[in-house]
Amino acid sequence: MSAPSKFQQCLALAGWILLCFGAAATGAFVTKGEWYANLAKPSWNPPSWVFGPVWTTLYVMMAVSAWLVWRQGGWRAQAKPLGAFMAQWFLNALWTPLFFGMQRPDLAFADIVALWFAIVVTLALFWKVSRPAGLLLVPYVAWVSFAAVLNFAIYRLNP
Repeated sequence: MSAPSKFQQCLALAGWILLCFGAAATGAFVTKGEWYANLAKPSWNPPSWVFGPVWTTLYVMMAVSAWLVWRQGGWRAQAKPLGAFMAQWFLNALWTPLFFGMQRPDLAFADIVALWFAIVVTLALFWKVSRPAGLLLVPYVAWVSFAAVLNFAIYRLNP
């Protein structure tokens, strides 16, 4: 099997970017509305404008990370790490509909805890294939750690 051409690699990177930003697209189907604005939040809750740039950066880093692993033999050779990536991607995409759509911070917290574990597994599997790919996921797990604590705080402040 020959290595992918530069064009195929660019196409694959674009595909990973589209996939990762697809997780954010779930937010288009739910509106924050007054519900979120009226929730009690901890004093350390970041301003709303922070979330867009952070997630944009993280989605690009996730995509490049998955692409670096994919380049090491594609889906056939990297089924386990890429499968783990897809599992964490699904949990990531599920969080917004749970939190904002269903207005269930409790279910969203359960999801984000599962997401955190899935990211850690993915990071470990990616690290074995490509250290740069693993390193690119470190900010993601750090942000999701913070987001999980924030999610829990919002849940506790709004019984």
